Amino acid sequence: MKTLTKLLVGSSAFLMSMQPAFSADYAIILKTLANPFWVSMKEGVQAEAQKKGVQVDIFAAASEDDIQGQQRLMEDAINKHYKAIGVAPITAVSMIQTIVAANQKGIYVVNIDEKVDLAQLKSAGGSVVAFLSTDNKAVGEKAGKYIVSKVGAGKVAIIEGKAGNASGDARRDGANVAFKAGGNQVVASLPADWDRARALDVATNMLQRNPDLKGIYCCNDTMALGAFQAVLNAGKQGKVVVVGTDGAPEAMESVKAGDLSATVAQDSAGVGARSLDILIETLAKKPAIKADVPPQMVSVDSRLVTK
Repeated sequence: MKTLTKLLVGSSAFLMSMQPAFSADYAIILKTLANPFWVSMKEGVQAEAQKKGVQVDIFAAASEDDIQGQQRLMEDAINKHYKAIGVAPITAVSMIQTIVAANQKGIYVVNIDEKVDLAQLKSAGGSVVAFLSTDNKAVGEKAGKYIVSKVGAGKVAIIEGKAGNASGDARRDGANVAFKAGGNQVVASLPADWDRARALDVATNMLQRNPDLKGIYCCNDTMALGAFQAVLNAGKQGKVVVVGTDGAPEAMESVKAGDLSATVAQDSAGVGARSLDILIETLAKKPAIKADVPPQMVSVDSRLVTK
């Protein structure tokens, strides 16, 4: 069976291949394709679909702020009668009602990356088959331990993602565990909304307020690149360790060049591929959809990447 993929950004769709003559059983709804992390996940899904000989349609919101756009994508997917849907919610609660609506139509849902608030989902009468993600607390702890190994008990700071985002919060918490164990003083822990320019501003202020700052952990690579620019602007290259998260191509090149100190690389392609596998397995088994059945928890490992 030929693998065909459709991509929807925001509310307008375009086909990445010819319109299929039949409907796909599987859909994947990502946060956005404006970040290499999600592009890699899309590619992982596509490669696995080709390997398994299935058709999957991939959709994405316009940005990681486009909650309503992502909700519309899920509603459209429900109306198009997909049998199994994977979704990476923008927030822990933003997709609860649409997941419930999917369940009510007998559609299986797999939760990817950003963990749905399972208590609220159960209370609303919904369920997900599985939750797949990197262990984000372990990601933050790996980064924190690396920074401690480089700066000892020096002052450190954290640049968080979007306030209230479960993945970013877990990374922040993991870094704090490592910093506490290392005897470090965390002089600031502030959100930069996953944005490079915002991280540049946040890091600039951190450096100005704390001239003896020795390390900055950023909860994604986009922000890490902004933070490194702030370090460069302050004339402190080589004096402040900057570590990011995700293993994005530009960040990997920056690490190779000796600019960013490290990144904790997530296997987003692997997360995407495994998500599709679980959708396929679930549709083959056709279990009953019950709100009181806990989801399968699947963790995909990360790795520290240094020069």
